[in-house]
Amino acid sequence: MTSTKKGKYWTAYHDPESGRYFAEIMHINREGMEDYSFEITKEIFNTLGSFSDDTENERLIRSAKMIYSFENTMYGTLGPERTVWDEEANEAREEAELRLESRKKKKGK
Repeated sequence: MTSTKKGKYWTAYHDPESGRYFAEIMHINREGMEDYSFEITKEIFNTLGSFSDDTENERLIRSAKMIYSFENTMYGTLGPERTVWDEEANEAREEAELRLESRKKKKGK
């Protein structure tokens, strides 16, 4: 990932191999952890960081398509952690792992 933008609780990046843009929002506090990943547009990526308040950046990110979420929070309950994984994100992860293995094999020769 070459282009990266960061805020206090968010990170956005561009994957030049796929031409896609992604952003992640992560909050960790005494109640637990929340991690959300989104596929964002180039326009959203270019706009991120132009707001003076990180809340506005997060709102912009949340307007995009969520591809993954992980919640391990205790907000007054002792419920189990929750993980949601989008099928398209799973396929993209598998493709990226195959490309990485292929590169490792080429370097090993």
